[in-house]
Amino acid sequence: MKQIIRKAGVLLSVYYANTLEYRAESILWVLSGSLPIILMGVWIQAAQGGQFGLTSVDFTRYFLTVFLVRQITVVWVIWEFEKEVVEGKLSPRLLQPIDPVWHHVTAHLSERVARIPFTISLIVLFFLLYPQAVWLPNFGQILLFTLAVVLAFILRFVIQYTLAMFAFWTERASALENFWFLFFLFLSGMIAPLNVFPEQVRNIVFFTPFPYLINFPASLLVGLPVDIARGFMSMIGWIVLLLGVNRALWRAGLKRYSGMGA
Repeated sequence: MKQIIRKAGVLLSVYYANTLEYRAESILWVLSGSLPIILMGVWIQAAQGGQFGLTSVDFTRYFLTVFLVRQITVVWVIWEFEKEVVEGKLSPRLLQPIDPVWHHVTAHLSERVARIPFTISLIVLFFLLYPQAVWLPNFGQILLFTLAVVLAFILRFVIQYTLAMFAFWTERASALENFWFLFFLFLSGMIAPLNVFPEQVRNIVFFTPFPYLINFPASLLVGLPVDIARGFMSMIGWIVLLLGVNRALWRAGLKRYSGMGA
């Protein structure tokens, strides 16, 4: 256990130091996740018609929370892993006494810590511009949101890392992520809260992993109605299922990778 903690500490400190060398890039990445703030303006105008069951303040708080969730759960492992496989950089990592995935996990966690000051600054600026949207979630909401957003990050990471395994068979595994992102964009709650979707559509979408990546944790913090038990059970179920698929693809991919003489 001590060795695991020591290795984790070393990896986190190394990747955190590396992230700090590119602060300007971190700021750009934070700003690139501001699409929910742009969409918020559209839905605030639409809410004035009173046709969606949510007020303009509800939409404002929801899209601010979506922005926060996106900052915590953004993942880019497929592009890094694809590069490692295509360029043969995965080979030296296979010689190390840890699974290569932990390099990506610690890199993501370190980047989360580095972007905290920028994210908080934008949230403070947001509340200065929209003081009517200020609210104080209760302890239960904060606790459930924290658990949900952690699971959302794990689920998002596992999904993308599983798609990244196809880099063993194709040089453009990232194209799968681009295709998957189209469904994620519309079905995760990033474009609009799922509460405004027709009920028949919601019933189908809730059987997919998409709503649990953004809509579910955001709704918990804002206070929108969600099935809490079903949400957490679905997230855990998808994580376990995709981990099994991921490990199977990893073992099959390694055989092909070594067979290529990399």
